[in-house]
Amino acid sequence: MKKYLLLLVPFSFFGQNNPNPGYWQQHADYKMEVNMDVKTYQYKGKQTLVYTNNSPDTLKKVYFHLFNNAFQPNSPMDARLKSIKDPDGRMVTKTKVGDKEVKESRISVLKPNEIGYLYVNNLKQDGAAVNNKRVSTVLEVDLAKPLLPKTSTTFTLDFDGQVPVQIRRSGRNSKEGIELSMAQWYPKLAEYDMDGWQADPYIAREFHGVWGNFDVKITIDKNYVLGGSGYLQNANEIGKGYEDTGVKVVYPKKAKTLTWHFNAPDVHDFTWAADKDYLHDKLVRPDGVTLHFLYQNKTEFIQNWKNLQPKTSQLMDIYNKTVGQYPYKQYSVIQGGDGGMEYAMCTLILGEGTFEGLVGVTAHEMAHSWFQHVLATNEAKHSWMDEGFTTWLENYGMNEIAEKKLINPHEDSYRGYASLVKSGKEQPQGTHADRYDENRPYSIQAYSKGNLFLSQLEYIIGKENLHKTIKRYYADYKMTHPTPNDIKHTAEKVSGANLDWYLVDWTQTTNTIDYGVKQVTENGNSTKITLERIGRMPMPLDITVTYEDGSQELFYIPQVLMRWSKPNETSLKRTDLEGWDWAYPTFDFTINKTKSNIKSIVIDNSGLMADVNRENNTYFKK
Repeated sequence: MKKYLLLLVPFSFFGQNNPNPGYWQQHADYKMEVNMDVKTYQYKGKQTLVYTNNSPDTLKKVYFHLFNNAFQPNSPMDARLKSIKDPDGRMVTKTKVGDKEVKESRISVLKPNEIGYLYVNNLKQDGAAVNNKRVSTVLEVDLAKPLLPKTSTTFTLDFDGQVPVQIRRSGRNSKEGIELSMAQWYPKLAEYDMDGWQADPYIAREFHGVWGNFDVKITIDKNYVLGGSGYLQNANEIGKGYEDTGVKVVYPKKAKTLTWHFNAPDVHDFTWAADKDYLHDKLVRPDGVTLHFLYQNKTEFIQNWKNLQPKTSQLMDIYNKTVGQYPYKQYSVIQGGDGGMEYAMCTLILGEGTFEGLVGVTAHEMAHSWFQHVLATNEAKHSWMDEGFTTWLENYGMNEIAEKKLINPHEDSYRGYASLVKSGKEQPQGTHADRYDENRPYSIQAYSKGNLFLSQLEYIIGKENLHKTIKRYYADYKMTHPTPNDIKHTAEKVSGANLDWYLVDWTQTTNTIDYGVKQVTENGNSTKITLERIGRMPMPLDITVTYEDGSQELFYIPQVLMRWSKPNETSLKRTDLEGWDWAYPTFDFTINKTKSNIKSIVIDNSGLMADVNRENNTYFKK
């Protein structure tokens, strides 16, 4: 469509604006044509990929992801399901054998016509054949000629695929009856970044991709309705609710297929879904962004999807205001029938269930658009920066639209983190997503503890500084691949605090926070308060003292490593004490009132500090 043509020029919209000196990132432009056979669920495609090496390195190899090959017996994903203690319940079947429940990988029993596969043929580099080897979900390619720094090369290839019976995320015939959820469906070039090649096998965890532009043509049975990434270029030929002008080109009656032509600029993935029974609704926002909603024509939940539409727009307003403007001109909420998963300009989510659940999953998956599909950290290595920050934004947004607002909308994440610590199964957040011993500890550290990185940062530097940090982080690093140091540096620039200790202790160790009121001792007309540090991780402390007459006073103990004190954002009088150096296990300060005048003393009355034992945080007068 004409109004989007300006977006199709590589990097015309965003560019590499990462402020780190020497930063670079690769670029890949895809052109693909695919024909889908809806009877066999097999497809054939052609791909032309222009790859630009912006690195200072000469590349002699490249790697492609072949994600569909994970859905085969004895694949790495199948092996992981069999070996992990708590496999994803959506990916296993459960049967009773005597008194025991036996779990079996659903992948392991797939028949040849039910498996997923993706095979590459006729692969060439600038017209020359290249040696390549398929290793499960990764294609290893030896270049015909080395790719020098600041140069481009063109790959051409043919590919054959089969859509698996849906096990997880992508696949056919989901439990809700959606025919095609086409995620991770094409040969996708692996990312090469400052840490080298990111060509991990696919075991159902996270993703990392190369920025670029996608020009995709999908030919499929004319009865199907499609939605997904990008902008439909031939809407008036397709119809299906997409046309803008009302001038519809009618296909010949004998035509059995339609070709859908999409352009997706400045993204690192391309996803689509298709079903014969999709209803398609549009909501055009005042800022020009069109929200698309595709869902099955089933009476029992049509109204939920109608009611979802203004809520989605309301949430987008909040996310734009809180983080920064959504940069694309469309976003599609699509019933896919398997949980919820974020993709470029769209999400695939469950379509049934309660209205509250539908809004909640949409709130989360759409929030990913800011953190995973605009900021795009390496999820495999820093899942907490995506899932955690997305959870923070989801909770914040849901609380903003709620009739009854919570004082701390992140309380569930605090409880989840506390339960993980108590279990003894916590691993550092720097653990690669594929290397967690169990799924539950991974989920809690990514979603809950990752969320607490931001909610606790509010406690450390103040609410105003946190919100300024999030906005500047987005503005400085959008359309690049920021790392943990980047969010830390942003918070330091905004606040003036030194925060390296926070990043290290919270994300690179399993050190915990535990402070307590150890002793309250009367000393004439004053009272000495003795606090103790029980956990390894240092923190600044807010101490709220409530007196018998109902008045309150705030005492602030800076954390010495910060070399900074946060502003007082409360209405209480605050006394700033000397800093508490981590090496000292206890800290004393004096209140100029007798002990009998003190009703209570509370460490962190806000509850935003992730103290693992809050029971010792409070002193009450007996």
